[in-house]
Amino acid sequence: MKLKFAKMHGLGNDFAVIDAIHQRFEPRPELVRRWADRFDGIGFDDAAAFKYRIYNADGGEVAQCGNGARCFARFVREQGLTDLDVIPVETNTGLLKLEAVDATRYRVDMGVPGFEPAEIPLRTETRETLYRSDYQGQEVSFSAMSIGNPHMVIQVEDVETAPVESMGPYFESHMMFPERANVGFMQVVDRESFKLRVFERGVGETRACGSGACAAMVAGVELGLLAPVATAMLRGGDLNLEWQGDANPVMMTGETAMVYQGEIEYE
Repeated sequence: MKLKFAKMHGLGNDFAVIDAIHQRFEPRPELVRRWADRFDGIGFDDAAAFKYRIYNADGGEVAQCGNGARCFARFVREQGLTDLDVIPVETNTGLLKLEAVDATRYRVDMGVPGFEPAEIPLRTETRETLYRSDYQGQEVSFSAMSIGNPHMVIQVEDVETAPVESMGPYFESHMMFPERANVGFMQVVDRESFKLRVFERGVGETRACGSGACAAMVAGVELGLLAPVATAMLRGGDLNLEWQGDANPVMMTGETAMVYQGEIEYE
């Protein structure tokens, strides 16, 4: 049978979005991997079903995805599945609130970041503002937190020369992260802006990572490097972020784009 889908992207982080209310669909890892292929399939970094389940290109399910949340919100509104301006969405990590700013921009309440090692999860005894590890004989300082998924944030002088291709996969699968990690490389420009590249677990480097931008924002505020309102500059575009610290949620606002809609054979 044929399955209808929409190809979308948030700042270049692309998705296949599927309405699982009006058509039967049961995601399987091998199916997701095949569809994610950019030559023989649809081609995407992640996929989202209407129940808000997110799958990476490697077929693994993940709990949180900021860019995917914005694309999801636009999809359900444009498909007539809801007329709400603020859409409550249940995810594997709790309730998200997705708000339409205009026709293409959406604001997402990404929830309160988690810092305790068990929440991330991170194999260490005590919570620290900065952790340390070794990479090829050099000490690496990093922040770690959960934004519904585990993040490691490393400060660098220049994101263009940062060793994303080598250090990213090394720390993604490091033994200190039992569920692997999204690895962010953050260059602080000033107190209200930073540049970011992210090596996402199960995907590799993407042009944008919403939860990664939120993690970098939190790390910057925690270290006193960023103001509570700042802009993340990613290769795919900018995200506007706000975090007032402590037990406050991270708020993220950014663009979405509808690339095309189509059908694919589904067994």
